[in-house]
Amino acid sequence: MANLWGRHWTKRELLERVGDIRQIADVRKSVLADGNNTGVEVFDFTTGSGFAFTVAAGRAMDVVAASYQGKALAWRSSVGDPHGSFYDPEGLEWLRQFFGGLVATCGLSYAGAACTDEGKKLGIHGRIGNVPAKRANFGGYWEGDEYILWASGVMRESGLFQDELELQRVISTKLGANSFTIRDKVVNIGWHTAPLMILYHCNYGFPVVADGSEVLTPAVKVTPRDADAREGAETYFRLHEPVKDYREKCYYHDVNAGPDGRTAIGIVNREMGIGGYIRYRPEQLPRLIQWKQMGQGWYTCGLEPANCLVEGRDKDRATGRLQFIEPQEERVFELELGVLASQEEIAQFEAEVNRIRG
Repeated sequence: MANLWGRHWTKRELLERVGDIRQIADVRKSVLADGNNTGVEVFDFTTGSGFAFTVAAGRAMDVVAASYQGKALAWRSSVGDPHGSFYDPEGLEWLRQFFGGLVATCGLSYAGAACTDEGKKLGIHGRIGNVPAKRANFGGYWEGDEYILWASGVMRESGLFQDELELQRVISTKLGANSFTIRDKVVNIGWHTAPLMILYHCNYGFPVVADGSEVLTPAVKVTPRDADAREGAETYFRLHEPVKDYREKCYYHDVNAGPDGRTAIGIVNREMGIGGYIRYRPEQLPRLIQWKQMGQGWYTCGLEPANCLVEGRDKDRATGRLQFIEPQEERVFELELGVLASQEEIAQFEAEVNRIRG
């Protein structure tokens, strides 16, 4: 049953009170029509609880924005939601297309820093996040007393004499929910073994990210990426006011899994009683990167479940971390992202994180 406004409702009880369930919860398709956003298809979800998020079919079915009862959850960059046709693969040019957002997908055959791998020049974070979805669709349906809202699409990173990978994505939520799930299937549709690098760049922003906010993960070990991150590493989990000319810091978290095979990570603002969380399976995504960027305007903290690190495909290959996907092989990745909407929920989540850490 749907949990709305302090009570549970059956399908019959709700439908007796509305002409259309979209009066309470909906997913709507629209097309952006302004500047470099022109032509980007989006799906806007509202669940009835005050939780809302936008999925950009024109940008790999990524979650470009999210909010809860008027409070933003995701950091948004100044670039807006540019059409994927503006993508430039060279060097750091990917950043000119980086909207931030609650989920920006990086991959599929490479992610992380720009590098040269086996003689091939690779830009930062790969191509898939700029690929528009094919067969993009959406809808809603009743499953007993639960009303399910969903959107789906298929993206391909492929080309003649190139790796040929397909990402099949379904995003779903429920009437009354404060969360959604992503179910991704990556398929090697080609006939040669291909590198597989996938990273979910989940970028939290103000007011979830604020002075006094904390990162919560069941990490048994936290490793700074470089000299910048080693400076102040003892407070990797503590967020603070924006700082002029702040140099980004990255930390690698080795996290445990709980009894159900999932781990739980998040960022909480205890003072405001708001937070965001992610649950996923370390078996599928064995790496977790924390991106701490406390600069003015560039004020975000990213939590990034991945199957790789972010130093470049050449380094993952050299260290034996690089994963591969065989011809016609399929890999599934599942994540749940949601809101911590009260002090009580924050306390319960922190207890869950501590139990998983053991």
